Amino acid sequence: MAKKVVPEEARRRRRPTRHGVVVTQQLIVETALRMLHEHGRDGLTVRRLGLALGADPSTLYRYFRGIDDLTLAIADELIARAMHGRRSTGRWRTDLREIGLRIHAAYLAHPEAAVLTASRVSGRANEIAGDETVLGILRSTGLPDADVVRIYQAFVDQALAFSALDAASLALPEEARAADERVWRATYAELPARTHPNIAALAPLLVARMNDSAYPTALEMLLDSAEASIGRARRDTDPDHA
Repeated sequence: MAKKVVPEEARRRRRPTRHGVVVTQQLIVETALRMLHEHGRDGLTVRRLGLALGADPSTLYRYFRGIDDLTLAIADELIARAMHGRRSTGRWRTDLREIGLRIHAAYLAHPEAAVLTASRVSGRANEIAGDETVLGILRSTGLPDADVVRIYQAFVDQALAFSALDAASLALPEEARAADERVWRATYAELPARTHPNIAALAPLLVARMNDSAYPTALEMLLDSAEASIGRARRDTDPDHA
């Protein structure tokens, strides 16, 4: 049977570690984020975490059920960082755009953690609060509930999918990433129009864009689609609505 995880205050370490710090759940999460950045996903182990904290490795189990439970806490922390300091404007499109870009930026600031967590559902406080916020913004438009859920799913999945895709590129070794980026100039830009007329015609534009994230463009396309749905919903409920 899994060991019961008790509340933070009940399990706080009373004495500092040999590094002179008191271990908390937040400290473990922040240390794990640093380890992922420095050592990659394979470097996040209970033993290494204990060494980094200056504590016995078993300390982790006072706060988490294991590495997977810690992974979910890291996912929740990334959402917390994305939403920190956000202020509502009351304009649904502006607010959703900001949230999407904030999520993308928060994940790309920690690419190894992003690749590890983007596909996970933590069910923790910050994730739930973020979902409540997005759903509230969409409901404020007057959309039917089914459309709210449809657009919410597309919005969240798009943000996380692009975060994982772009983070995976950033998490590559520098040499591999640079080699991938050179392909557009060294290969695609040199293809002859005789055999690849479409690539050749668009080569300068492709070279200029393809090493950048498409997320901002994709996000605007999703928001355009949402705006069209809102317009249809308003016409359906008020035929005289312009």
